[in-house]
Amino acid sequence: QVQLVESGGGSVQAGGSLKLSCTASGLRVDMYCMGWFRKAPGKEREGVAALGSDGTASYEDSVKGRFTISRSNDLKNLYLEMNSLKPEDTAMYYCASGPRFVGSWCLGRRESDFATWGQGTQVTVSS
Repeated sequence: QVQLVESGGGSVQAGGSLKLSCTASGLRVDMYCMGWFRKAPGKEREGVAALGSDGTASYEDSVKGRFTISRSNDLKNLYLEMNSLKPEDTAMYYCASGPRFVGSWCLGRRESDFATWGQGTQVTVSS
């Protein structure tokens, strides 16, 4: 059984940084499409970043240059480094995994392509 657990959220001032972690059990994160999504009040859940098994990454336009998705050396954790945070980044952030043998579809960051989800971790950015 695959389980994903997020941690590292919190409340920060605009311009600050946070690093989110997703601990995976039942899978190696390099064998699956892995992604970070977020849900803000009044908005639909959107794909923030995705990482394919070959290490190729994609990002939502508003976070390019500020966020970085990566995996740990032991392949048990997925990270999202967030820098230069803005109030509009405030949301519940979710880690998710998709099927094995990842293709280019992974980088599309579509919610329907991800089957397993963590419980979420809250990120709040104040002005």
